[in-house]
Amino acid sequence: MIATVVVIVALALATLAALLWMWPAAPPGPADAVGQASQAQAGLQRLTGTITAITLKKCPKTPPPDGLAEGEMAPPDPATCGSAEVELTSGVQSGERITTQLPSGPGAQRFSVGDDIRLVYSPEPILKVSPFQISDHDRSSPLWLAAAAFVLAVLAFGRWRGLSALVGLAITFVLLLAFVIPAILAGQSPLLVAIIGAAAIMLSVLYLTHGFTITTSMAIVGTLFSLALTGLLAYAAIDLVRLNGITDESSFYLDTSYRINTQGLLLASILIGSLGVLDDVTVTQSVTVAELAHANPGYRFAQLYRAAARVGRAHIASVINTIILAYAGASLPLLLLISVGDQGLGEIVTNPVLAQEIVRAVVGTLGLIAAVPITTALAALAHARGAGSGHDDGPPRARHRRGHEALPDRVA
Repeated sequence: MIATVVVIVALALATLAALLWMWPAAPPGPADAVGQASQAQAGLQRLTGTITAITLKKCPKTPPPDGLAEGEMAPPDPATCGSAEVELTSGVQSGERITTQLPSGPGAQRFSVGDDIRLVYSPEPILKVSPFQISDHDRSSPLWLAAAAFVLAVLAFGRWRGLSALVGLAITFVLLLAFVIPAILAGQSPLLVAIIGAAAIMLSVLYLTHGFTITTSMAIVGTLFSLALTGLLAYAAIDLVRLNGITDESSFYLDTSYRINTQGLLLASILIGSLGVLDDVTVTQSVTVAELAHANPGYRFAQLYRAAARVGRAHIASVINTIILAYAGASLPLLLLISVGDQGLGEIVTNPVLAQEIVRAVVGTLGLIAAVPITTALAALAHARGAGSGHDDGPPRARHRRGHEALPDRVA
């Protein structure tokens, strides 16, 4: 118990010191070229409005892009060709009605009368087009409704525990948005920032949600060891597979414009993503051991470990399937694109984008598998019979209750 307190206090103090030391002073700007582009767009205004009428027209014929023959590119959706009358609901022109072209072309969204939308207003329009351009749907109201439904469901089922979970979720978002992302943009090591951010999230959220108990402390120590192992495995796997973290336009932009270490960013994303599943497994194992010890006070370390490990193996089997399905669902468009490319299985698997997702899934799964025996062993040491007494108390005996009275435990 004393050793656990020492470890937790040392971890908390080190995390707090690192947070204060690495906290970004101010968000940085991008490279010079991007900065100039941002200044050029400084006059743009973001507005909202509601579509009151739509006038559709015949879609004009456009020549195909270079490299594509006539007919190879999908024609534009007829519902995206025409103009829309919009009533502005924000800005100095709120209440006025304007007419602008509907977005058209490949991938353009469809709009209907009554849709709430977002527009971009340019004071100096070019090519004699409307200064108002429809950019997207306004999803503010539906998202607020979804958030309210989520909060009500959590509070209705979890009550005070649900409220603490919501506060923990808010802390997680604050740390991610106020520390992790700005610190990485400021040029700090993404891996170091992820480690410190994950430790801060783990300490604050788990204790807030589950209370300051030995059970929670064992879950935190187990998460710490498992996360460290996950980081080592991720570092080795990324080096072995030779991934540089650049797989799309976003990572390429961060590398060229902000000079961010994309390989370190990949490591950081693996750690933060693993933390969300690791704390589920470690808390479950620690609580399982505590409940087994409460129901069977005579259980020794080996008995607690074996019983809780059986629960852990069943939990891991389902969690592993969850992880694989989550990665497959997130990568489904990529898998479809690769499948229509007439490539062999070897080329598909070694594709850098797919290889990166495979590394994420494998490393995260190995970390989860390691979390079960580590956390179970730590919790069993803390809750086993005679854990703090240092002497043998005789053969084990389970606690039985009948009505409101408990049979006295046998004294050795």
